[in-house]
Amino acid sequence: MIPKIRPKLKLLGDELIKNIIDEALIILEKQGVFIENSEALELLRDANMKVDEPSKRAHITPELVSDALSSTPSVIKLYDRSGEKEYIVGGDEVHFNPGSAAVTILDHSTKQERRANTQDLVRFVRLTECLEHIHFQSTGLISSDIPDIISDTYRLFIGLQFSSKPVVTGTFHIEGFKPMHEMLKAVRGSEKELSEKPLAIFDACPSPPLKWSNLTTQSLIDCARSGIPSELISMGMTGATSPITITGTLVQHVAENLSGLVICQLASKGAPVIFGGSPSSFDMRKGTTPMGAIETMMIDSAYAQIGKHLKLPTHAYMGLSDSKINDSQAGFESGIGAVLAALSGINVVSGAGMMDFESCQSLEKLLIDEEICRMAYRLIDGIIQRDEPIALNLFENFYEGFQFLTQPHTRKWYRQEHSFPKIVDRDTYDAWVSFGGKSIADRASDELEKLLKENPPFLLPEEIRQELHRIMLQDARNNGLDSLPEIIAS
Repeated sequence: MIPKIRPKLKLLGDELIKNIIDEALIILEKQGVFIENSEALELLRDANMKVDEPSKRAHITPELVSDALSSTPSVIKLYDRSGEKEYIVGGDEVHFNPGSAAVTILDHSTKQERRANTQDLVRFVRLTECLEHIHFQSTGLISSDIPDIISDTYRLFIGLQFSSKPVVTGTFHIEGFKPMHEMLKAVRGSEKELSEKPLAIFDACPSPPLKWSNLTTQSLIDCARSGIPSELISMGMTGATSPITITGTLVQHVAENLSGLVICQLASKGAPVIFGGSPSSFDMRKGTTPMGAIETMMIDSAYAQIGKHLKLPTHAYMGLSDSKINDSQAGFESGIGAVLAALSGINVVSGAGMMDFESCQSLEKLLIDEEICRMAYRLIDGIIQRDEPIALNLFENFYEGFQFLTQPHTRKWYRQEHSFPKIVDRDTYDAWVSFGGKSIADRASDELEKLLKENPPFLLPEEIRQELHRIMLQDARNNGLDSLPEIIAS
Protein backbone atom coordinates (compact mmCIF):
# COMPACT_ATOMS: atom_id res chain seq x y z
CA MET A 1 0.00 0.00 0.00
CA ILE A 2 1.15 3.54 -0.77
CA PRO A 3 1.08 5.71 2.38
CA LYS A 4 -1.32 8.64 2.30
CA ILE A 5 -0.06 12.21 2.08
CA ARG A 6 -1.31 14.86 4.46
CA PRO A 7 -2.01 18.00 2.41
CA LYS A 8 -0.09 21.03 3.66
CA LEU A 9 0.12 24.74 2.93
CA LYS A 10 3.46 26.57 2.91
CA LEU A 11 3.74 30.24 2.00
CA LEU A 12 7.39 30.92 2.82
CA GLY A 13 10.62 29.48 1.47
CA ASP A 14 13.42 28.50 3.85
CA GLU A 15 15.57 31.51 2.93
CA LEU A 16 12.76 33.98 3.58
CA ILE A 17 12.02 32.34 6.95
CA LYS A 18 15.69 32.73 7.89
CA ASN A 19 15.73 36.38 6.81
CA ILE A 20 12.61 37.18 8.84
CA ILE A 21 14.01 35.53 11.97
CA ASP A 22 17.41 37.18 11.51
CA GLU A 23 15.85 40.66 11.25
CA ALA A 24 13.66 40.00 14.29
CA LEU A 25 16.75 39.06 16.30
CA ILE A 26 18.56 42.22 15.18
CA ILE A 27 15.59 44.36 16.26
CA LEU A 28 15.44 42.70 19.67
CA GLU A 29 19.13 43.35 20.24
CA LYS A 30 19.48 46.83 18.75
CA GLN A 31 16.08 48.49 19.17
CA GLY A 32 14.88 46.31 22.04
CA VAL A 33 11.38 45.84 23.42
CA PHE A 34 9.51 47.97 25.97
CA ILE A 35 8.60 46.06 29.14
CA GLU A 36 6.57 47.76 31.87
CA ASN A 37 6.94 44.95 34.41
CA SER A 38 9.75 45.49 36.93
CA GLU A 39 10.11 41.80 37.76
CA ALA A 40 10.64 40.90 34.10
CA LEU A 41 13.19 43.69 33.73
CA GLU A 42 15.06 42.34 36.75
CA LEU A 43 15.08 38.86 35.22
CA LEU A 44 16.58 40.32 32.05
CA ARG A 45 19.22 42.26 34.00
CA ASP A 46 20.14 39.08 35.85
CA ALA A 47 20.61 37.46 32.42
CA ASN A 48 23.09 40.27 31.58
CA MET A 49 20.75 42.00 29.15
CA LYS A 50 20.99 45.75 28.70
CA VAL A 51 17.95 47.60 30.10
CA ASP A 52 17.59 51.31 29.35
CA GLU A 53 16.29 53.46 32.19
CA PRO A 54 13.87 55.13 32.57
CA SER A 55 12.42 54.01 29.22
CA LYS A 56 12.22 50.35 30.35
CA ARG A 57 13.51 49.18 26.98
CA ALA A 58 15.23 45.81 27.20
CA HIS A 59 17.76 44.67 24.61
CA ILE A 60 17.72 40.90 24.10
CA THR A 61 20.65 39.15 22.47
CA PRO A 62 20.33 36.35 19.90
CA GLU A 63 22.22 34.09 22.29
CA LEU A 64 19.57 34.49 24.99
CA VAL A 65 16.81 33.86 22.44
CA SER A 66 18.58 30.72 21.27
CA ASP A 67 18.94 29.50 24.85
CA ALA A 68 15.26 30.20 25.54
CA LEU A 69 14.20 28.33 22.41
CA SER A 70 16.28 25.33 23.43
CA SER A 71 14.39 25.00 26.72
CA THR A 72 10.88 25.61 25.36
CA PRO A 73 8.90 22.38 24.82
CA SER A 74 8.04 21.62 21.19
CA VAL A 75 4.95 19.69 22.30
CA ILE A 76 2.46 20.52 25.04
CA LYS A 77 -0.02 18.04 26.46
CA LEU A 78 -3.38 19.36 27.63
CA TYR A 79 -5.94 17.30 29.52
CA ASP A 80 -9.67 17.43 29.97
CA ARG A 81 -11.36 18.08 33.31
CA SER A 82 -11.08 14.43 34.36
CA GLY A 83 -7.37 14.33 33.55
CA GLU A 84 -7.93 11.24 31.42
CA LYS A 85 -8.27 12.56 27.86
CA GLU A 86 -5.04 13.91 26.38
CA TYR A 87 -4.66 16.52 23.64
CA ILE A 88 -1.35 16.98 21.83
CA VAL A 89 -0.50 20.63 21.06
CA GLY A 90 2.41 20.46 18.66
CA GLY A 91 3.49 18.93 15.37
CA ASP A 92 0.63 19.24 12.88
CA GLU A 93 -2.16 18.45 15.34
CA VAL A 94 -5.12 20.85 14.90
CA HIS A 95 -7.57 21.87 17.64
CA PHE A 96 -10.36 24.37 17.03
CA ASN A 97 -11.90 26.52 19.78
CA PRO A 98 -14.15 29.58 20.03
CA GLY A 99 -12.06 32.71 20.52
CA SER A 100 -11.88 35.01 23.54
CA ALA A 101 -13.51 37.31 24.56
CA ALA A 102 -16.44 38.75 22.62
CA VAL A 103 -18.26 41.69 24.20
CA THR A 104 -21.58 41.01 22.43
CA ILE A 105 -23.68 38.06 21.31
CA LEU A 106 -25.73 37.91 18.10
CA ASP A 107 -29.37 37.41 19.02
CA HIS A 108 -30.76 35.14 16.30
CA SER A 109 -34.36 36.19 16.93
CA THR A 110 -33.68 39.90 16.36
CA LYS A 111 -30.59 39.57 14.11
CA GLN A 112 -28.96 42.22 16.31
CA GLU A 113 -26.00 42.27 18.65
CA ARG A 114 -26.55 42.74 22.37
CA ARG A 115 -24.52 42.51 25.56
CA ALA A 116 -24.18 38.98 26.89
CA ASN A 117 -25.26 37.89 30.37
CA THR A 118 -24.62 34.92 32.64
CA GLN A 119 -27.19 32.68 30.98
CA ASP A 120 -25.64 33.40 27.58
CA LEU A 121 -22.30 32.24 29.01
CA VAL A 122 -23.87 29.05 30.32
CA ARG A 123 -25.51 28.29 26.94
CA PHE A 124 -22.28 29.06 25.11
CA VAL A 125 -20.22 26.73 27.32
CA ARG A 126 -22.82 23.97 27.19
CA LEU A 127 -23.05 24.18 23.40
CA THR A 128 -19.27 24.04 22.98
CA GLU A 129 -19.22 20.96 25.21
CA CYS A 130 -21.58 19.23 22.72
CA LEU A 131 -19.55 19.94 19.58
CA GLU A 132 -17.28 17.06 18.56
CA HIS A 133 -15.03 19.05 16.22
CA ILE A 134 -14.49 21.97 18.61
CA HIS A 135 -11.87 20.37 20.83
CA PHE A 136 -11.24 23.17 23.34
CA GLN A 137 -13.50 25.39 25.38
CA SER A 138 -12.82 29.12 25.67
CA THR A 139 -13.88 32.00 27.86
CA GLY A 140 -15.50 33.43 24.76
CA LEU A 141 -18.08 35.89 26.08
CA ILE A 142 -17.88 38.75 28.55
CA SER A 143 -20.87 38.87 30.89
CA SER A 144 -22.46 42.31 31.33
CA ASP A 145 -24.06 41.40 34.68
CA ILE A 146 -20.64 41.16 36.33
CA PRO A 147 -18.17 44.07 36.87
CA ASP A 148 -15.34 44.15 34.35
CA ILE A 149 -12.72 43.79 37.05
CA ILE A 150 -13.80 40.22 37.83
CA SER A 151 -15.10 39.24 34.40
CA ASP A 152 -12.01 37.15 33.56
CA THR A 153 -12.40 35.08 36.73
CA TYR A 154 -16.15 34.78 36.22
CA ARG A 155 -15.84 33.46 32.65
CA LEU A 156 -13.53 30.70 33.86
CA PHE A 157 -15.87 30.03 36.80
CA ILE A 158 -18.72 29.32 34.37
CA GLY A 159 -16.55 27.38 31.92
CA LEU A 160 -15.11 24.98 34.49
CA GLN A 161 -18.54 24.15 35.88
CA PHE A 162 -20.24 23.29 32.61
CA SER A 163 -17.54 21.83 30.37
CA SER A 164 -15.03 18.99 30.53
CA LYS A 165 -12.83 20.35 27.72
CA PRO A 166 -9.51 22.18 28.16
CA VAL A 167 -10.12 25.91 28.19
CA VAL A 168 -8.37 28.84 26.48
CA THR A 169 -8.59 31.85 28.76
CA GLY A 170 -6.58 34.82 30.10
CA THR A 171 -6.50 37.63 32.64
CA PHE A 172 -7.78 41.19 32.30
CA HIS A 173 -6.07 42.41 35.48
CA ILE A 174 -3.06 41.27 37.48
CA GLU A 175 -5.07 40.25 40.53
CA GLY A 176 -7.23 37.95 38.37
CA PHE A 177 -4.58 35.25 38.03
CA LYS A 178 -4.66 34.12 41.67
CA PRO A 179 -8.37 33.18 41.88
CA MET A 180 -8.26 31.68 38.39
CA HIS A 181 -5.27 29.57 39.38
CA GLU A 182 -7.08 28.52 42.56
CA MET A 183 -10.09 27.40 40.53
CA LEU A 184 -7.94 25.31 38.21
CA LYS A 185 -6.21 23.71 41.21
CA ALA A 186 -9.58 22.96 42.80
CA VAL A 187 -10.71 21.11 39.68
CA ARG A 188 -7.44 19.22 39.16
CA GLY A 189 -6.86 18.45 42.82
CA SER A 190 -3.51 20.13 43.54
CA GLU A 191 -0.93 22.51 42.10
CA LYS A 192 1.34 19.57 41.27
CA GLU A 193 -1.39 17.73 39.37
CA LEU A 194 -2.34 20.91 37.52
CA SER A 195 1.27 21.45 36.44
CA GLU A 196 1.57 17.83 35.32
CA LYS A 197 -1.78 17.84 33.50
CA PRO A 198 -2.58 21.41 32.38
CA LEU A 199 -6.28 22.17 31.99
CA ALA A 200 -6.00 25.69 30.57
CA ILE A 201 -4.06 27.93 28.22
CA PHE A 202 -3.63 31.60 29.15
CA ASP A 203 -3.46 34.18 26.35
CA ALA A 204 -0.99 37.05 26.73
CA CYS A 205 -1.02 39.93 24.25
CA PRO A 206 1.91 42.27 23.66
CA SER A 207 0.98 45.82 22.66
CA PRO A 208 2.19 46.48 19.11
CA PRO A 209 4.76 47.55 18.27
CA LEU A 210 7.25 45.81 20.57
CA LYS A 211 5.78 46.42 24.02
CA TRP A 212 4.76 44.17 26.89
CA SER A 213 2.42 45.80 29.43
CA ASN A 214 2.69 45.20 33.15
CA LEU A 215 -0.45 43.00 33.03
CA THR A 216 0.55 40.73 30.17
CA THR A 217 4.13 40.37 31.35
CA GLN A 218 2.95 39.35 34.80
CA SER A 219 0.66 36.78 33.18
CA LEU A 220 3.69 35.28 31.40
CA ILE A 221 5.63 35.07 34.67
CA ASP A 222 2.75 33.68 36.72
CA CYS A 223 1.86 31.05 34.13
CA ALA A 224 5.47 29.98 33.62
CA ARG A 225 5.95 29.40 37.34
CA SER A 226 2.66 27.50 37.57
CA GLY A 227 3.28 25.23 34.58
CA ILE A 228 0.36 26.76 32.66
CA PRO A 229 0.97 27.22 28.91
CA SER A 230 1.15 30.85 27.76
CA GLU A 231 -0.23 31.59 24.31
CA LEU A 232 1.51 34.63 22.83
CA ILE A 233 -1.00 36.79 20.95
CA SER A 234 0.88 39.39 18.89
CA MET A 235 -1.57 41.70 17.14
CA GLY A 236 0.20 43.88 14.61
CA MET A 237 -2.03 45.73 12.13
CA THR A 238 -0.40 46.25 8.73
CA GLY A 239 0.43 49.91 8.16
CA ALA A 240 -1.01 50.99 11.52
CA THR A 241 0.84 49.22 14.35
CA SER A 242 3.15 47.09 12.20
CA PRO A 243 4.85 47.55 8.80
CA ILE A 244 2.51 47.68 5.80
CA THR A 245 4.07 44.66 4.10
CA ILE A 246 3.22 41.12 5.13
CA THR A 247 6.90 40.25 5.55
CA GLY A 248 7.51 43.40 7.61
CA THR A 249 4.62 42.51 9.90
CA LEU A 250 6.05 39.00 10.21
CA VAL A 251 9.40 40.41 11.37
CA GLN A 252 7.65 42.38 14.13
CA HIS A 253 5.45 39.42 15.00
CA VAL A 254 8.44 37.12 15.45
CA ALA A 255 10.28 39.72 17.54
CA GLU A 256 7.31 40.18 19.87
CA ASN A 257 6.73 36.44 20.26
CA LEU A 258 10.40 35.68 20.88
CA SER A 259 10.65 38.40 23.53
CA GLY A 260 7.63 36.92 25.34
CA LEU A 261 9.14 33.46 25.07
CA VAL A 262 12.39 34.72 26.64
CA ILE A 263 10.47 36.20 29.60
CA CYS A 264 8.71 32.87 30.16
CA GLN A 265 11.97 30.91 30.13
CA LEU A 266 13.72 33.35 32.45
CA ALA A 267 10.80 33.03 34.88
CA SER A 268 10.89 29.22 34.72
CA LYS A 269 13.16 27.14 32.52
CA GLY A 270 11.12 24.75 30.38
CA ALA A 271 7.86 26.68 30.70
CA PRO A 272 5.31 25.76 27.98
CA VAL A 273 4.80 28.51 25.40
CA ILE A 274 2.65 28.68 22.25
CA PHE A 275 3.78 30.79 19.29
CA GLY A 276 0.53 32.53 18.38
CA GLY A 277 -1.27 35.72 17.55
CA SER A 278 -4.13 37.70 16.14
CA PRO A 279 -2.53 40.09 13.63
CA SER A 280 -4.56 41.59 10.84
CA SER A 281 -4.53 43.45 7.60
CA PHE A 282 -5.61 47.04 8.35
CA ASP A 283 -8.31 48.47 6.07
CA MET A 284 -7.37 52.14 5.85
CA ARG A 285 -10.59 52.96 3.99
CA LYS A 286 -12.72 51.92 6.98
CA GLY A 287 -10.30 52.04 9.91
CA THR A 288 -11.06 48.39 10.67
CA THR A 289 -9.09 45.19 11.22
CA PRO A 290 -10.62 42.55 8.91
CA MET A 291 -9.97 39.10 10.34
CA GLY A 292 -11.64 37.60 7.27
CA ALA A 293 -9.24 39.28 4.84
CA ILE A 294 -7.12 36.84 2.84
CA GLU A 295 -4.02 38.89 3.74
CA THR A 296 -4.78 38.36 7.45
CA MET A 297 -5.00 34.62 6.85
CA MET A 298 -1.74 34.70 4.89
CA ILE A 299 0.03 36.41 7.80
CA ASP A 300 -1.37 33.78 10.18
CA SER A 301 -0.32 30.82 8.05
CA ALA A 302 3.09 32.34 7.45
CA TYR A 303 3.97 33.04 11.08
CA ALA A 304 2.72 29.57 11.99
CA GLN A 305 5.18 28.19 9.46
CA ILE A 306 7.91 30.19 11.18
CA GLY A 307 6.78 28.87 14.57
CA LYS A 308 7.06 25.32 13.25
CA HIS A 309 10.52 26.11 11.90
CA LEU A 310 11.44 27.15 15.45
CA LYS A 311 9.96 23.86 16.72
CA LEU A 312 7.24 25.58 18.76
CA PRO A 313 3.54 24.83 19.22
CA THR A 314 1.46 27.29 17.17
CA HIS A 315 -1.79 29.25 17.44
CA ALA A 316 -3.82 31.64 15.27
CA TYR A 317 -7.18 33.39 15.11
CA MET A 318 -8.69 31.90 11.95
CA GLY A 319 -12.06 30.55 10.88
CA LEU A 320 -13.94 33.70 11.86
CA SER A 321 -15.70 36.48 9.95
CA ASP A 322 -16.18 40.23 9.97
CA SER A 323 -19.82 39.90 8.90
CA LYS A 324 -22.50 41.14 11.29
CA ILE A 325 -25.01 38.36 10.52
CA ASN A 326 -24.86 34.71 9.49
CA ASP A 327 -24.77 35.37 5.76
CA SER A 328 -22.65 34.27 2.81
CA GLN A 329 -19.74 36.47 3.92
CA ALA A 330 -19.74 34.80 7.34
CA GLY A 331 -19.61 31.43 5.61
CA PHE A 332 -16.90 32.01 3.05
CA GLU A 333 -14.55 33.94 5.34
CA SER A 334 -14.86 31.36 8.12
CA GLY A 335 -14.60 28.44 5.70
CA ILE A 336 -11.49 29.70 3.95
CA GLY A 337 -9.81 30.53 7.26
CA ALA A 338 -10.53 27.19 8.91
CA VAL A 339 -9.34 25.24 5.88
CA LEU A 340 -6.13 27.28 5.57
CA ALA A 341 -5.48 26.85 9.30
CA ALA A 342 -5.90 23.09 9.03
CA LEU A 343 -3.69 22.89 5.94
CA SER A 344 -1.09 24.95 7.82
CA GLY A 345 -1.17 22.49 10.71
CA ILE A 346 -1.83 25.23 13.27
CA ASN A 347 -2.18 23.56 16.65
CA VAL A 348 -4.68 25.88 18.36
CA VAL A 349 -7.14 27.66 16.06
CA SER A 350 -9.33 30.25 17.79
CA GLY A 351 -12.36 31.97 16.31
CA ALA A 352 -15.22 29.55 15.73
CA GLY A 353 -18.51 31.40 16.16
CA MET A 354 -16.87 34.84 16.10
CA MET A 355 -17.84 37.74 13.87
CA ASP A 356 -17.67 41.54 13.67
CA PHE A 357 -13.87 41.86 14.05
CA GLU A 358 -13.65 39.40 16.99
CA SER A 359 -16.13 41.45 19.04
CA CYS A 360 -19.25 39.29 18.69
CA GLN A 361 -20.05 35.62 19.29
CA SER A 362 -22.94 33.78 17.64
CA LEU A 363 -24.08 30.43 18.97
CA GLU A 364 -25.71 29.64 15.63
CA LYS A 365 -22.49 30.49 13.80
CA LEU A 366 -20.58 28.30 16.26
CA LEU A 367 -22.74 25.37 15.16
CA ILE A 368 -22.22 26.24 11.49
CA ASP A 369 -18.48 26.59 12.03
CA GLU A 370 -18.38 23.16 13.63
CA GLU A 371 -19.51 21.80 10.27
CA ILE A 372 -16.67 23.74 8.63
CA CYS A 373 -14.24 22.23 11.13
CA ARG A 374 -15.59 18.78 10.32
CA MET A 375 -14.79 19.39 6.64
CA ALA A 376 -11.34 20.75 7.46
CA TYR A 377 -10.49 17.66 9.50
CA ARG A 378 -11.66 15.44 6.67
CA LEU A 379 -9.47 17.35 4.23
CA ILE A 380 -6.25 16.98 6.23
CA ASP A 381 -7.04 13.33 6.86
CA GLY A 382 -6.13 12.97 3.19
CA ILE A 383 -6.77 10.28 0.61
CA ILE A 384 -5.83 6.71 1.34
CA GLN A 385 -5.65 3.64 -0.88
CA ARG A 386 -8.20 1.33 0.72
CA ASP A 387 -7.66 -1.79 -1.41
CA GLU A 388 -5.04 -3.59 -3.48
CA PRO A 389 -5.69 -3.34 -6.35
CA ILE A 390 -7.45 0.02 -6.07
CA ALA A 391 -10.50 -0.79 -8.20
CA LEU A 392 -9.61 -3.29 -10.93
CA ASN A 393 -11.44 -6.16 -9.25
CA LEU A 394 -14.59 -4.05 -8.99
CA PHE A 395 -14.88 -4.02 -12.76
CA GLU A 396 -14.23 -7.73 -13.38
CA ASN A 397 -17.91 -8.62 -13.61
CA PHE A 398 -18.97 -5.34 -15.13
CA TYR A 399 -22.20 -5.53 -17.15
CA GLU A 400 -24.86 -3.21 -18.54
CA GLY A 401 -26.97 -1.86 -15.70
CA PHE A 402 -24.25 -2.52 -13.10
CA GLN A 403 -24.67 -0.37 -9.94
CA PHE A 404 -22.15 0.31 -7.22
CA LEU A 405 -24.99 1.04 -4.78
CA THR A 406 -25.57 -2.67 -4.17
CA GLN A 407 -21.93 -3.73 -3.87
CA PRO A 408 -20.43 -4.93 -0.54
CA HIS A 409 -17.43 -2.70 -1.31
CA THR A 410 -19.70 0.35 -1.15
CA ARG A 411 -21.16 -0.67 2.21
CA LYS A 412 -17.70 -1.43 3.56
CA TRP A 413 -16.09 1.91 2.83
CA TYR A 414 -18.95 4.45 2.65
CA ARG A 415 -18.66 5.80 6.20
CA GLN A 416 -14.86 5.71 6.25
CA GLU A 417 -14.55 7.74 3.05
CA HIS A 418 -17.31 10.29 3.63
CA SER A 419 -18.32 12.67 6.41
CA PHE A 420 -21.91 13.52 7.29
CA PRO A 421 -22.86 17.06 8.33
CA LYS A 422 -25.89 17.67 10.54
CA ILE A 423 -27.19 21.08 9.48
CA VAL A 424 -25.74 21.48 5.98
CA ASP A 425 -28.52 21.32 3.36
CA ARG A 426 -28.16 18.36 1.03
CA ASP A 427 -31.86 17.87 0.31
CA THR A 428 -33.51 18.22 -3.06
CA TYR A 429 -35.27 21.53 -3.59
CA ASP A 430 -38.72 19.98 -3.04
CA ALA A 431 -37.58 18.29 0.17
CA TRP A 432 -36.01 21.53 1.40
CA VAL A 433 -39.28 23.38 0.79
CA SER A 434 -41.29 20.67 2.51
CA PHE A 435 -39.17 21.06 5.66
CA GLY A 436 -39.83 24.79 5.78
CA GLY A 437 -37.23 26.16 3.36
CA LYS A 438 -35.00 27.24 6.23
CA SER A 439 -31.63 28.97 5.97
CA ILE A 440 -28.61 27.35 7.57
CA ALA A 441 -28.79 29.91 10.41
CA ASP A 442 -32.38 28.89 11.15
CA ARG A 443 -31.45 25.22 11.03
CA ALA A 444 -28.56 25.95 13.39
CA SER A 445 -30.94 27.70 15.77
CA ASP A 446 -33.20 24.64 15.82
CA GLU A 447 -30.23 22.29 16.32
CA LEU A 448 -28.91 24.48 19.14
CA GLU A 449 -32.07 24.10 21.18
CA LYS A 450 -32.19 20.38 20.42
CA LEU A 451 -28.61 19.84 21.57
CA LEU A 452 -29.08 21.74 24.82
CA LYS A 453 -32.29 19.82 25.52
CA GLU A 454 -30.83 16.40 24.75
CA ASN A 455 -27.50 16.96 26.55
CA PRO A 456 -27.92 17.76 30.26
CA PRO A 457 -25.27 20.02 31.84
CA PHE A 458 -22.02 18.15 32.41
CA LEU A 459 -21.46 19.36 35.96
CA LEU A 460 -18.59 18.97 38.38
CA PRO A 461 -19.09 17.10 41.64
CA GLU A 462 -20.98 19.20 44.20
CA GLU A 463 -18.00 19.69 46.55
CA ILE A 464 -15.82 21.10 43.76
CA ARG A 465 -18.60 23.37 42.55
CA GLN A 466 -18.96 24.68 46.09
CA GLU A 467 -15.22 25.38 46.23
CA LEU A 468 -15.33 27.22 42.90
CA HIS A 469 -18.26 29.27 44.18
CA ARG A 470 -16.33 30.12 47.35
CA ILE A 471 -13.31 31.30 45.33
CA MET A 472 -15.46 33.29 42.94
CA LEU A 473 -17.53 34.91 45.69
CA GLN A 474 -14.40 35.90 47.59
CA ASP A 475 -12.96 37.52 44.47
CA ALA A 476 -16.25 39.35 43.95
CA ARG A 477 -16.29 40.61 47.54
CA ASN A 478 -12.68 41.73 47.26
CA ASN A 479 -13.86 43.92 44.40
CA GLY A 480 -16.99 45.36 46.00
CA LEU A 481 -19.64 42.86 44.89
CA ASP A 482 -21.61 41.10 47.63
CA SER A 483 -23.33 38.43 45.53
CA LEU A 484 -23.17 36.62 42.20
CA PRO A 485 -25.85 36.35 39.50
CA GLU A 486 -28.16 33.34 39.65
CA ILE A 487 -26.96 30.52 37.41
CA ILE A 488 -29.60 28.34 35.82
CA ALA A 489 -27.99 25.06 34.77
CA SER A 490 -30.79 23.78 32.53
